[in-house]
Amino acid sequence: MEFLVNEAVEDYAFQSTTPEPALLQELIDETNKNMGWPQKLSGRLVGRTLKLLAQLHQPKNVLEIGMFTGYSALSIAEGMPDDGKIICCETNPRAIEFAQTFFDRSPHGHKIEAIFGKALDTLETLDMTLDFTFIDADKRNYLNYYHKVLEMTRPGGLIVLDNMLWSGKVLQPESDIDDVLVDLNKEIATDPNVENLFLTVRDGINVVRKIR
Repeated sequence: MEFLVNEAVEDYAFQSTTPEPALLQELIDETNKNMGWPQKLSGRLVGRTLKLLAQLHQPKNVLEIGMFTGYSALSIAEGMPDDGKIICCETNPRAIEFAQTFFDRSPHGHKIEAIFGKALDTLETLDMTLDFTFIDADKRNYLNYYHKVLEMTRPGGLIVLDNMLWSGKVLQPESDIDDVLVDLNKEIATDPNVENLFLTVRDGINVVRKIR
């Protein structure tokens, strides 16, 4: 991922944000050492944003599309009530196995259930109304994920989408992935049934609240 702001400014924001717990710092280190594409981790700025949103919103029914090694799931779980539940969709069995070792060691791990398989298939099996969703998976399906999740979300519920600036490529789209994200950002901004805040945190986070 390219830095969208001055790297020194990004680092200053990182250093000036409350650190994640030691277990999550260990998860980062082990992901960097043992897993491919470690840059897929959400990282402190996104993770602490998710934790804070969950802490303020207190969701009971949470969905994550694209779990990877569990950093964002544990960040959200940290802010949730103790009886909350996160369903995590992930297509990499090695990532699920890796993440579970950290879930088992976390006081918040009991809130998390990882499901292997394509997210759109998993969504068809879920009979639940969502309070909070974090979407951070394959970008070509972002419109499909968003539309399905929006149907399942209660009025007042939150949907948080990561990588919505796509390293700035949304400004000059050149591929089908760029076009999907541009279309989705436009749809969200013009939909009277939702309100949103687009944050230029890391690679762009679009925070959407369903109104009705």
